[in-house]
Amino acid sequence: DARQDRASSPPKVPSDESGGVPNPTPQYMAQAHLEPHRLEQPRRILIVMDLNGTLLHRPNKRRPFHFVERPHAKAFMSYCLDTFHVAIWSSARPDNVSKMVDQLLTPEQRERCLLVWGRDTFGLCQADYDAKVQVYKRLTSVWSDPRIMEAHPAAQTGGKWDQTNTILVDDSLEKARSEPFNILQIPEFSGLSTEMPNVLPQVHDYLNNLAHEADISRFVRQSPFKLDPGYTLEQAPAKEKGSAKAE
Repeated sequence: DARQDRASSPPKVPSDESGGVPNPTPQYMAQAHLEPHRLEQPRRILIVMDLNGTLLHRPNKRRPFHFVERPHAKAFMSYCLDTFHVAIWSSARPDNVSKMVDQLLTPEQRERCLLVWGRDTFGLCQADYDAKVQVYKRLTSVWSDPRIMEAHPAAQTGGKWDQTNTILVDDSLEKARSEPFNILQIPEFSGLSTEMPNVLPQVHDYLNNLAHEADISRFVRQSPFKLDPGYTLEQAPAKEKGSAKAE
């Protein structure tokens, strides 16, 4: 039917009024193409987390607030909040975002998220907001937000969030077009029991690696996230060694 055709059709290009299609700046690309450098001590990096298709799946739009969680989603988010700085950014409408967050996080955990952003934060014109358009997660929007800026551990001395210390976790590579080497892309979660169960534990391990990198964009350019189909969870995993500690 028409609804199904719309769901399976590719998203439209956003209008110029909505900002059009971004490209990375020459400065961004030049910096990302330098050699990576590993830090001796891990640090608390900034994780910009997607929701639908990444941590959850909504199987039926007629039940808009019913979501299936990706395996380990709650434990993964709990770990991220304890270990890193976390912002949530979804292209879903704000009421859907709130329901997804309520399912994944406790009220106390939600308070610890630096941002919880929905579709109303993409600068879309009304026609694009209501249509199926491609959205772009320009990380500069996150980096310039006052609460994000204040959360930087060296904010008082000029420390900033940027391509060196931020990673977007999302199932869509295109959404990261403006900062193409600051995305950890994972397969879209469709809620099926046949899907690989241990995606998020592998994301967890990769994030711990990124915490040791002086410039995340350089490392991701050289060593983007790849799933290991043979990955298995240990029954009783040892406590993380060398992972960044919460402040």
